[in-house]
Amino acid sequence: MYQEPIFLQPVFQERIWGGQKLNTEFSYTIPYEKTGEAWVISAHPNGPSKITNGPLKNQTLLEAWKNHGELFRKPADSEEEYPLLIKILDANDNLSVQVHPDDQYAREVANEAYGKTECWYVLSAEPDAELIIGHHAHTREELEKLIDEGQWDKLLRKVKVKAGDFVYVPSGTIHAIGKGIVILETQQSSDITYRVYDYDRTDAQGNTRELHLKEAKDVTTVPHETPRLNQSDEIDQGLTSKKLVEEKYFTVYHWGLDGKVAKTMDQDFLQVSVIEGEAKLTVHQQQFDVKKGDHFIIPATISAYQLDGAAEMIVSHT
Repeated sequence: MYQEPIFLQPVFQERIWGGQKLNTEFSYTIPYEKTGEAWVISAHPNGPSKITNGPLKNQTLLEAWKNHGELFRKPADSEEEYPLLIKILDANDNLSVQVHPDDQYAREVANEAYGKTECWYVLSAEPDAELIIGHHAHTREELEKLIDEGQWDKLLRKVKVKAGDFVYVPSGTIHAIGKGIVILETQQSSDITYRVYDYDRTDAQGNTRELHLKEAKDVTTVPHETPRLNQSDEIDQGLTSKKLVEEKYFTVYHWGLDGKVAKTMDQDFLQVSVIEGEAKLTVHQQQFDVKKGDHFIIPATISAYQLDGAAEMIVSHT
């Protein structure tokens, strides 16, 4: 029986819009001048996280999912891929305007297991920082016309954000993270992106990045719908838990720990990212120190655990 949390090492991705905040805000040793993403809990083939402790040390989360499904209550005969992916993104410049497909389109057209519904918790934001979330077109014909004519100011819906804000981004939503924002993203384990607009940027060789206008027009929800989130707060001993979103792919919480709490496990597995502070995690009389920038999974084989300290965490499960 596996009786330890599964700690994971981030996988870093270079991006044209990336910067240095994954180092300055999280003390990660980053490999690129423009480090845009840390895939912190990932079993995706494009960047699987490495396990740093316990019996599976130095294996990847992808290998653990395939070979030790009991840790996640995965049926022995299941061919399903690990369902979720957690990232931290540093938008040192505007990300491209993009949209992601739903599961059906991803499987039928892109030959991928999952589409991409995601959500963002804003970790930090410069003054007046803003996101693009949704559009103003009323019909698909109007959407296509505005895209074809490049009328981005007329098409795109912009929203100012600050640290602590939460944004839910269902598949089919046109979106972009704006310059000066660092987010923690919880998403389906998918790497499909259809790029709509990229500010006519060029790379070091003078090439613009590929756009995917046909696919984007196909998958964008029209008209834009702002989801209603039935958020709720719950206090349990020294833990204040705010449910940020609960839907078919994931449930996400913000946990504020100030003291002690004893918890029992009733999920298939629990993903935890420490975004502020530090705490002690106790599992079967073993104690683990956790701090800002740590990411771990509490597997199904752990029935109960305790937390003690002062910390903030983003927590998710299927």
